[in-house]
This record gives sequence, C-alpha cells and structure tokens, in this order.
Amino acid sequence: MAMARVALARSRALLPRAAALSSPSFSTAAPFSSSSRAAAVRRVAAAPSSSHAAAAASSAAPGAGGEAAVAPAARKRWGLLKFGTFAALAGTLGGAGYVSYAYTLAEVDQKTTEFRMNMVAPPVVAEGASEFEKFRAMAYSTAKKAPVAAIELYLDIRSTIEGHVMGFTEPTSDKLLPDLHPQQQHVFTLVLDLNETLIHSDWQRGRGWRTFKRPGVDAFLEHMANFYEVVVYSDQIPTSLEPIIDRLDTKGCISARLSRPATKYQDGKHYRDLSKLNRNPAQVLYVSAHALESCLQLENCVTIKPWKLENDDTQLLDLIPFLECSSKSDSNIRAYGGDDGSNLLEGQASKPDFAYGGHDGSNLLEGQVSNFS
Repeated sequence: MAMARVALARSRALLPRAAALSSPSFSTAAPFSSSSRAAAVRRVAAAPSSSHAAAAASSAAPGAGGEAAVAPAARKRWGLLKFGTFAALAGTLGGAGYVSYAYTLAEVDQKTTEFRMNMVAPPVVAEGASEFEKFRAMAYSTAKKAPVAAIELYLDIRSTIEGHVMGFTEPTSDKLLPDLHPQQQHVFTLVLDLNETLIHSDWQRGRGWRTFKRPGVDAFLEHMANFYEVVVYSDQIPTSLEPIIDRLDTKGCISARLSRPATKYQDGKHYRDLSKLNRNPAQVLYVSAHALESCLQLENCVTIKPWKLENDDTQLLDLIPFLECSSKSDSNIRAYGGDDGSNLLEGQASKPDFAYGGHDGSNLLEGQVSNFS
C-alpha cells in the first residue's frame, strides 16, 4: 500500500508538467500568427532596398562636390543672359521713344533713307574668291539687313498708330470747303463762331436748354452775305449744330456749316484750323467771342465781346462797317488779325441805316431746344 501511495503522488506531481509540454503555445513547430508573419515579410523585403540605397549613396558620394560646384556657374551665366536681353530690349524701346518724341515720321524716314540704301546694297566679292570668302560676304550682307528691317518695322508701326490718332485729332479733310468757281476767286470768306458769337445757350432746371439769338444777328448775316462767303465753324457736334443753323439761317445766308469733326483736337481743346478751308489765307477772317483761344491762325482772327443775353448788345451791328470795308480792300486782310473790328474803323464809318427788326436776346429760336453733350 505504501508503495502504491508513493507512485500515485509521484504521478500527480508529473501531470502538470506533461500538460504544459503538450500545449501548442510551447510547441516549437507551431506556425506564426498573421501579424508576426507580415512583419517578417516586410523585414525581408526591406533588406534589399536598404542595401541598394546604401550602394547608390556610396557611388554618388564622390561626384556630389562636382555637381554642387557646376550649379552656381550655370545660374550666373543664365542671369547674365537675362540681363543682357532685358538691357537690349530696354535700350531699343528707349531709343524708339526718343526718336518718336524728337522727330516726325517724315524726318525719320528722310534721315534713314541713305543708311537703308547702303545697308541693302549687294556685297562685292572679288573674282577668284574662295568659297569661304563668298560665304562670309553673304553672311555679312544678311546681317546688315537686320537693322534695315527693324527701321522699316518701326516706320510701319508708327505710321499705323499716327494714322489712327489723326482720325480723331485732325479735321476730316484737307479741303473742308469745295473749290470756288473761277469767277468767285476774289470773294472773301467770313468764318463765324456760334456760341456767344451768334447765339447763347442757356440751361435752367425747370426747362432745360434753350438757345437765343444775339441782337442783330439776322440783319448781320443778311448783309454780310452780299460781301462774303459766310461759313459757320463751330466745335459743336453735327446733331446739335444742324437744327440750330436751320432755325437761325432761314434766308440761306450761310453757305457752309462746319462742326466738331472739322476741328483739330489739340491739348484737350477743339481748334479751328483755317488752313484746311481750301481758301486763300489772305482772304479769310474768323470772327468769334473766343477767337484767340479757339483758332490756330491768330493773324486771321477778329475778337468781339461774348454775348450772355444782354438786351442792349450791338456788337454785330458795330462790326458791319469794318467787315464791309475789309471785303473791298485789295490788301492782305490778315493785317487786322487779332484786333476788334469795331475799333479799327472808329470815326470812319457809321452804323448802317437799317434796323435789326427787334431781334434781341429775349427772342428764342422758335421751337428750338438744344441738348448739348
């Protein structure tokens, strides 16, 4: 019995150890878990890459210093090239700007004509010249054409630009008036301004614009038509000028009407250019309340007092004797330029013995309401 109890106790003591040895967690042959297996795969795959990277780093290490030395030199050359290009472009534009400011298009064309002809002349090659010399002469001749092409391009561009600008600043024609009949070559031309010379336009909040005739304007126009070719030259737009003249000149005394497109736009103002009238300058007078400020030919100007709705104004009637006498003179009519015509004949002639029919400033151009822009 004693032997049996000892054997049983001994077997019980060995049983937990045997169970532990038989457990899968302690088995050396047990397979890896999924996470352990993935980690092992990543370590195996990374091992060749790290070896290749190390090899590449070791192979590139000797040339790294040479590439670092070449990069600043390349950047410096590129910077010099950009600076040279910018300087050449700025110099070209600056030179073209100065030439455009200092010289007219015709002057530039004239001054460069000889240079361009010499530059496009064919090269002279001696007889028996080698092929290299012929090639060099041809290359030199081709290179000489580059500045010629640049000058011609400048002339074409400037001509186009100035042509567009002149369309807005110059009168619409070099002959604003038609040719005179041979039998009318002796007739003088009287150019009249409109605003504050023949009429006055007044604006009030309650009624807008209204246009009034100057005292004596009807008699003045009718009398001057017997001695002059009467022309109205205004800076108003045609749509405003035409209805005013239609109401003002009911007897057809005015032979021509010139509006804003016939003026010269300069320094922000519209000037009357009498040289474009197609008339002898010695036979043209320009009468205006602002003659010296609105005309380019001051020697042809006669200034009168601006009319601002004064009922007792007689400026037009006072001017009739002077203009009548001037139309009969054989001398240059421009000798009176810039003066007041009513003062030139002081004491030499009296006012004409006809009345102006009560046409004072209170008489509105019937039905005329002008909207000026």
